[in-house]
Amino acid sequence: MNDTRDRLRIAVQKSGRLSEASLALLRDAGLAFRTSRDRLFLYGENMPVDVLLVRDDDIPGLLVEGSCELGIVGRNVLDEQRLAGADAPTAATIQPLGFGACRLALAVPDGGAIATIADLDGSRIATSYPALLAGWLRAQGLRADIVVLTGSVEIAPRLGKADAICDLVSSGATLAANQLHELATILHSEAVLARSPHALGAVPTQLIERLCARIAGALSGAGARLLMLQAPRSALAAITQLLPGRERPSVVGLDGYPDDIAVQALCRTTPDWQQLEELKRLGARSVMVLNVERMLA
Repeated sequence: MNDTRDRLRIAVQKSGRLSEASLALLRDAGLAFRTSRDRLFLYGENMPVDVLLVRDDDIPGLLVEGSCELGIVGRNVLDEQRLAGADAPTAATIQPLGFGACRLALAVPDGGAIATIADLDGSRIATSYPALLAGWLRAQGLRADIVVLTGSVEIAPRLGKADAICDLVSSGATLAANQLHELATILHSEAVLARSPHALGAVPTQLIERLCARIAGALSGAGARLLMLQAPRSALAAITQLLPGRERPSVVGLDGYPDDIAVQALCRTTPDWQQLEELKRLGARSVMVLNVERMLA
């Protein structure tokens, strides 16, 4: 690891379910990029932060070897490589990112011989996550042959390669299309921001702190709304009770109208029409609900 590096490198999935959301988050954090000719490298134009577009399975390794300081990767990939690496250094999770939600689940053929978790004992289970599956089997006191596949895991039972599968599930549509149903959940996963286990120099450390603050601000604005209104001062207590706020509302007086106030409130969710109508009934006027793109604490 070169501690004198003056630019930060982030590994991001080049294609797949996390790719677009990861890049969108970095752009929401204020980063602008120029794409390399091979479209595998994004050069940061307004901050010394570059992005490497790689296979998701390669991200933990790039972090461990020090080629990148940060990575956006599924928790399932990070945990699989951590368990498979035994006592080797592993990447550390900084924070969950709230997208790419899925679960690593065991599934079995519809109408088959396996109806309960206990029925898995002595079976063959196909998966791309052998370390996670092996750990779960040990915890359950079960023995099974793990058949490692790198793709098309869901068709293994129809090909006679396995009695069950352990694979990522989002909606469950792929399982249903292959006449499979879930039996148990091994891991709930989502995208996480991870960092290299190596000690970093002052410049990359400062850049990480700055970028993490921006990402937190971008994430905290997701789904939030700013409610603005004017109302009689006497109605403040009742209005406050109606607000789905994160914090106490800001209240200021209106020049020339001693009995009136202006209220601003940060809401966790969009106030519905019933809430808005109730605010109106309490005397609120000039009511506006605005999207919040990003926030800094």
